This record gives sequence, structure tokens and C-alpha cells, in this order.
Amino acid sequence: MDGTVLVADDDRTIRTVLTQALTRAGCRVHATSSLTTLMRWVSEGKGDVVISDVVMPDGNGLEMLPKIAKDRPGLPVIVISAQNTIMTAIKATEAEAYDYLPKPFDLPELMKRTARAMTETRKVPSGSVVAEKERPDDLPLVGRTEVMQALYRLIARVMNTDMPLMITGESGTGKSLIARAVHDFSDRRTLPFVAASEIDLMALEGPSRLLAAVKGGSLLIDELVDLPDEAQARLVRIMDTPGDHAPRFIATSQKDPAAAMEAGELRQDLFYRISGTQIGVPSLRERVEDIVLLSEHFLIKAENDGAPHHNFSPEAIDLMRHCAWPGNVRQLENLVRRLALTARSEEIASSEVATALGPQTEAGPLIGGGANEKLADSVARHLQRYFDLHGDILPPPGLYARILREVENPLIEIALSATGGNQAKCAELLGINRNTLRKKITDLDIEVTRRRKLM
Repeated sequence: MDGTVLVADDDRTIRTVLTQALTRAGCRVHATSSLTTLMRWVSEGKGDVVISDVVMPDGNGLEMLPKIAKDRPGLPVIVISAQNTIMTAIKATEAEAYDYLPKPFDLPELMKRTARAMTETRKVPSGSVVAEKERPDDLPLVGRTEVMQALYRLIARVMNTDMPLMITGESGTGKSLIARAVHDFSDRRTLPFVAASEIDLMALEGPSRLLAAVKGGSLLIDELVDLPDEAQARLVRIMDTPGDHAPRFIATSQKDPAAAMEAGELRQDLFYRISGTQIGVPSLRERVEDIVLLSEHFLIKAENDGAPHHNFSPEAIDLMRHCAWPGNVRQLENLVRRLALTARSEEIASSEVATALGPQTEAGPLIGGGANEKLADSVARHLQRYFDLHGDILPPPGLYARILREVENPLIEIALSATGGNQAKCAELLGINRNTLRKKITDLDIEVTRRRKLM
């Protein structure tokens, strides 16, 4: 490297390490613990690249970026921060930082990015703004629990790598939205983000069309394990021969990829190619303390979309904290937005939440339950709790059909899973006509996935 690097960090050790490494690489280095000194150097025309911490004794490094862009258009600024959350990365991008690395950073990686900054022009032109859809308030990353903080740190670390990314988690946790966020705030953000379907992969010219469309951006394969074997094989060939502008491959899966490989549902060669980096998205049950924050967030979104102002009663929040949430954050959002439109008063009562939830199971253990308890007794206790939640108000009409639907849905789903998605075997197992089973699958909106191996 040949150039001058300005380093601003209040940690003496970091300044020393960076000064020594950059000097050995052939750079001239000016290091300081003061943003004031850094800004003076910038205004004097010094430096080809800036490496700056965020939190400094005399200010915030992110807040200096617009002034640097104004004084020295095109001067690349690499932000490093111990506040290693995805929000810091987002703010760095919005402030037009050239790059972002969380602490503790990988020194060779920082050196590589510094060298690239020496030779490349800025990827985001000065004066541009991040699109409104990319702002933090519109991202699915709302939460202050430790599991969410760990998720933020992991996303920040893998965001600007080229390695394939596998995102796993239950339905409704926001896997595809996180994949989009990773792209929108990465080095590839100015390039296309393309979602590849089974039809795209299986079409005669599908792979070549996908590569032409993505143009070196990010290629998302949603629910990878559900792809048939031939589509998985084509994906392997795409990854092996991506052409001159290789995209970043991002896949999502509700199932554990390693377990799916062992079960014969995921090709071994594809597993080892796509699992370069893995992100596990926590279920809502693992982040109960975020339910209040998420509920407030969704109420505000609903109000911005024209719904009346509402808030939840303490009893309603307590009820929501004790629900199982099989649909995770997506289910919570749908519930909150529905209540924002239908609630009778400004404060949403627990009875309204109970009605909207329906007879779903709670997250905690059932009182008096046991391994030898009969199904009828368990159902009776659950239904009694459902009536009790309404207090003196009866549940809304149509309870019989709703209860039967709640029982039918998991019964058919589990039977289909046990028979590998074979509807003829499932109908035989349940003792019903195959046409009846097909109608119930349609009416209950049950997804059928065929497996190559039957249990």
C-alpha cells in the first residue's frame, strides 16, 4: 500500500497496533485520540483513508462523517466500533462510511479493506441517501435481549464477507427480511438482490438468467431444504461456476441443515457449499422480554398507516408474554395490527387479545399436567383457561368450528410429516377419504412437503 492513513481511536493499544501494521505495509500513518485533531488533518488535506472509532472523548465519529464528506468528497472513512450492533452498521452506511468493522476486528481483514479503499472510488456517491425502506425502523431487527444483541453482532461481522450465508429459524422469525437487510447494508448494496424460486432453478435457461439478473449482487434461496434434488444439484453447479461476477449466496431454512443432510433432504455437496457462515434467528419464545418493545413498535407502524392510537393494558401484555407464539414475530405483528383496527377503546384489554389469539397453547407448563394425562383432560383444562381469560364476557360466536380447526390442523400436519408428505398414506392413517384430506389441506392452508425417505 502506498498512501497516508489517518487513525482516530481513544485506545492507545489499537492506535499502536494499526500504526505498526500500516507502516509495515508501506503506509504513512497519523494517529490521534482526538476527533478535533482528526478533523483538522482532514481540513488540511492530509490522508488518503480514515480509520475512525465511533465513541471518542470529544465526540461521535459517525456524526463527523457528513462534515468529512463535505470537506473532502470521496475520502474513504472506515468505521470501527465496540458498539457492534447491526444498528451501528446501518448508521455508518447512512452516514456514507466507506466500510464498517465491529471490534474486536480482524487485523488482516482491516488491512485488506484499507488497501481496497486506497484504490477504489466510493461505492455510495456523496450526497446520496439510503432509501426509506432501508431505515432501521423498517427492519425486523427490534429487540434488546441478549439473544438479539448476539444476532446483531454476528450480522455485523458477516455482512461484508463474500462467504455463502445460511440463515435458519422457525417460520415467522424474519429470515428473508434479515437476508435483505444483510444485502442492503453490505458492500453489494448498489447491486441487485434476487430471490431464486424452484421454477427459476429448474427452467432450461434458469441458472444463466439468474446470474444475469443478480449481476454480482446477492442471490437468495428461500427454504433451501424444501427444494427437490434436481434443483439442489443445479444450485451446486451455479455455485461452482458463477461466472465473472459471482453473487453472494444467501439461503434460509426452517430446518436444521445438518439434520436435513443426515435425513437425505439436503444434498451433502450443497450443504458444505452453502453453510460457509450460519446465522440462527431466535424464536419469540427465546426473547420474551422483547414482546413489549415489539408490540409498541407494531402499534406505531399501524398508527403511521392510519390506525387509531392504542396501547396495551398491563394484563394484555402479561397474557402476550405467556403465549407460545408458534408464528413468532410475524404472528405477533399480524395480531397487533389487527387489534389496532378493531380495539374498542384506546387501551387494548386482555380479553380482546385472548379473542384475537384464539385457543392457542401457552408457552409455560400447564398446571396439573403430566406425562400420563389424557388428551381429553388436557383439552378441557386448556378450554377452561380460554373461557377464564374472557372473564364475564363470552368468547365470540363460532367457537365449535374454531376449536375443531385448532385440533385438525396439527393432527393433519403431524400425520403428513409422519408419512413423508404422501397423501394416500396419510389418508389411510387418518381413516378418511383422500379427497376429503385434499379439501382439508386446502381449507386449512397446510403446506405439504414430500420427502425422499418415509418414516
